Amino acid sequence: MAVSRRVFVTGAAGAPAPALEAPGNPRNRIPVSPDDTEADLVRKASQVRPTVPQIAWQKRERTAFLHFGVNTFTGLEWGTGDEDPDVFQPTGLATDQWARALRDGGFTLAILTVKHHDGFVLYPSRYTGHTVASSSWRDGRGDVLRAFADSMRAHGIKVGVYISPADENQYLHGVYANGSARTARTIPTPVEGDDRTPSRTYTLPATDYGAHMLDQLYEVLTEYGPIDEVWFDGAQGRIPPDQVEQYDWDSWYTLVRSLAPDAVIAVSGPDVRWVGNEGGLAREDEWSVVPVQEKEYGRTDYALAYDAPDMGSRAALLKARPVADHLQWWPAECDVSIRDGWFYHADQQPKSVEQLTDLYFRSVGRNSVLLLNVPPGTDGLLPAADVTRLREFRERVDRELPADLGRDARRSTGPGTLTVDLGREREVDRIRLAEDLRHGQQVEGFVVEAHRDGTWTQVARAGVIGASRILLLPAPVRARRWRVRVTASRATPRLAEFGLYRSRV
Repeated sequence: MAVSRRVFVTGAAGAPAPALEAPGNPRNRIPVSPDDTEADLVRKASQVRPTVPQIAWQKRERTAFLHFGVNTFTGLEWGTGDEDPDVFQPTGLATDQWARALRDGGFTLAILTVKHHDGFVLYPSRYTGHTVASSSWRDGRGDVLRAFADSMRAHGIKVGVYISPADENQYLHGVYANGSARTARTIPTPVEGDDRTPSRTYTLPATDYGAHMLDQLYEVLTEYGPIDEVWFDGAQGRIPPDQVEQYDWDSWYTLVRSLAPDAVIAVSGPDVRWVGNEGGLAREDEWSVVPVQEKEYGRTDYALAYDAPDMGSRAALLKARPVADHLQWWPAECDVSIRDGWFYHADQQPKSVEQLTDLYFRSVGRNSVLLLNVPPGTDGLLPAADVTRLREFRERVDRELPADLGRDARRSTGPGTLTVDLGREREVDRIRLAEDLRHGQQVEGFVVEAHRDGTWTQVARAGVIGASRILLLPAPVRARRWRVRVTASRATPRLAEFGLYRSRV
């Protein structure tokens, strides 16, 4: 790796920051070819920049998932699509309780499973009968999505939606995976009794089912207020392999970009990638700039295996060179459930505070965002044990990372270094760093040193930084002066944060 000898500057140094890229701007993804040399690939990687929604998303750190639907009442994890809608009876539904618990847990965005693979929809859609409107719950006038969105916003939490591409109910009705051709479809599709007067319609290529998804996306993104994350997975329905539905990703992305311009499109989307496991664990060195290849109908896909141990180093860029067509800002989201299942099961209990804290450090502390699922129970409430655990989790993180000891300290820069003078000797056992992502992700290696007994002594060494890197020292180190020294980088590295902490655990 090349060693940077450039001056190390911080995000607070006063120089005007470059403009962030809007969605679709080519600086978010740069073309590569099999003829690129290692130097070409590294140079291109150093030039990739995040979009405005991506930078906002990476600052969230902790986001929540709420798996809720007919599975909550049937005990299944993957529904069948022929459930009696009347099974859905959350008689004590209180989405304000959800919002308070998530806010107290330190979460800033929450994603609701508006539709899971079974096809049951948590709002009264015009395009399917498999919805809350077909349940006797609240006399068919219930709308979980409306209550969810209103409660989250009232408590300062951004709203995200998960609409599964798979749909067992639409398969049973001959719409999903019916072999229909992609043709021009006008969205929203008019239906009998429709009183909407759309200010704009969209003509997009889609199959029968692709148009069904577009119509539901249109409903959700025009009738429920601002949406900040649209979450797709790549699940296929449990159907014969010769009947696979080819999803109309390009049309879905186009509609989301138009109707929810501030939203990131996650997982099976171009803005946020799945980290590659459902255990909530990022790689030790997690890159936001990774090689990708474009698949059917514009879907962003991995150039390397989704669970490859190395996704973005120089070696990874070279390994992906034969198949990659772009280097893209595609940061990792680490999804995991607070319980063993994604939906509520009465015989399961939440993870311990220690487990959740470990997940935090191995996701947020490794340049990723933690997506923690907290499933409501059959009464429509988050279980009391889970609510308590969320609060305890936030309190534990606050004790692990209390006030930054160097917040008001004198700082100085030198060739490849940033030094902090605390004014007196202080004990430190947690170190947090972040790059100024307006300048991309550049750091490939660094050391943290403390000035003790007249000499600089290394206390930690690591690879990438990105949006957030948290180092846990095995024992407190006492020193007045501290510095971070970049040992390898792709271009001029710029830090937005060099925090020093003494945990209170």
